[in-house]
Amino acid sequence: MFVGNSKSLKIILTACGCPGASTLIRMLKQNGERPIEIIGTDMDPEAVGRFLCDGFYKVPPGTSSDYIQRMADIVEKEKPDILFPESSNEVLPLARARDVFESLGTKVIVSDPEAIENCLNKYLMYEALRKRANIELPAYGTASTFEGFLETIGKIGYPDKPVVFKPHVGKGSRGVRIIDPEIDRKKQLLEEKPISKFMSLEEFKEIFQNTDDSEFPGLLVMEYLEGMEKTADSIALNGRELLTTIKTVEQARWGVIVRGELIRDENLAEQARRILEAIPLSYCVNIQFISDRLIEINPRVSTFIYQQDIIAPYLAIKLALGEMTEDDVSTYKTKIDYGRRMVRYMDQVFHREGVKIF
Repeated sequence: MFVGNSKSLKIILTACGCPGASTLIRMLKQNGERPIEIIGTDMDPEAVGRFLCDGFYKVPPGTSSDYIQRMADIVEKEKPDILFPESSNEVLPLARARDVFESLGTKVIVSDPEAIENCLNKYLMYEALRKRANIELPAYGTASTFEGFLETIGKIGYPDKPVVFKPHVGKGSRGVRIIDPEIDRKKQLLEEKPISKFMSLEEFKEIFQNTDDSEFPGLLVMEYLEGMEKTADSIALNGRELLTTIKTVEQARWGVIVRGELIRDENLAEQARRILEAIPLSYCVNIQFISDRLIEINPRVSTFIYQQDIIAPYLAIKLALGEMTEDDVSTYKTKIDYGRRMVRYMDQVFHREGVKIF
């Protein structure tokens, strides 16, 4: 529970229909310190956050040329204290236009653009960390042609070992596949749900072997890691790690954690510190590992295992507003409730023409 500040806040929360938005909205509202008015935005007019927030605006995608002007119009009208993005597609354009919003009196919870770029492009991420951070990385390479792809997977160990490929820039497991020569295609068809990430090299060839080099997607190729997935959820400021919690990802659906636990893992906490020093991110950062090796960095808020006395996004907001110092945030390390578990579930809201019924 937070105490000592009664000044109300107004926040614009983007992508308010994303999987973690409903819990984030609830936890911000239940901060125990002050009233918070939350205005949601999303490109989906039926985003669930519309019915949980105090106001809502439909906006174009973060990749649209109209996005920044639309957001600036909303900020000018609403005059929020904070603009808090939840989507990977929005953090970079908002970071590049941060001065636009801060000139209107609104603090934007984003890192510097260069640091974000080094995270969103997974190949640049590995290259930056290879040069700057003393951590063990998976074997990886890049391919920009079909023949180059075949050569790269061979260098990484295929066909003796499965390999993973993914777009340099992507989100939500889109374009991620595992090429495994041992995969049982019949079993996969008959016994598994139709969301498998496995495919054969023959399938890859059918899709890409006749693709012109100029149209071949840039692909990161890396070794396939088996083992427990864990994530480090950090609060940082300009690369200085202030507070990190580690959770297991024991079950996921649609690329989103649905079951996990807060654990003590000094190795991953130290890796997170070194990663943040090498790629100087700020505020909420999500760092994903498999078998204790890095697979992805999300330079934005993600799923937390919340505590009533550690609402990490709220701490990030107070840090951005100058209401907390870096040392203040770091003191929360002693409050982490190791062993606390989370389970995500589905729920529904009902509305008529955008007005919530119940």
